[in-house]
Amino acid sequence: MSLFEVNDKGNIVVHGHLDRETLSKNFWESLSGNQRSTLLSNKKCQVDLGDVERADSAGLAWLINAVRDAKQNGVSMTLYKMPEKLQKLAKISDADSFLPVE
Repeated sequence: MSLFEVNDKGNIVVHGHLDRETLSKNFWESLSGNQRSTLLSNKKCQVDLGDVERADSAGLAWLINAVRDAKQNGVSMTLYKMPEKLQKLAKISDADSFLPVE
């Protein structure tokens, strides 16, 4: 199973661990051509983090960069079902203001 899936509405479900061991590329580079096209045509997406089991500072950076990259490509991204530990990490890191959490 891949780290995340993009459905035909442009919504994304993230699975498993968001950490330095599972993240080798940034979000936008990890997308296939079809996934990019879907996001670009929808202009917005929701990222479901409810299935994330563990995240560290690399996972937080990956999310911040995903939001940035989406915005640079004209896609509005919203995060939801963010695990409590990841929310705390974002708050401690003073990065919570960068993340559009629902």
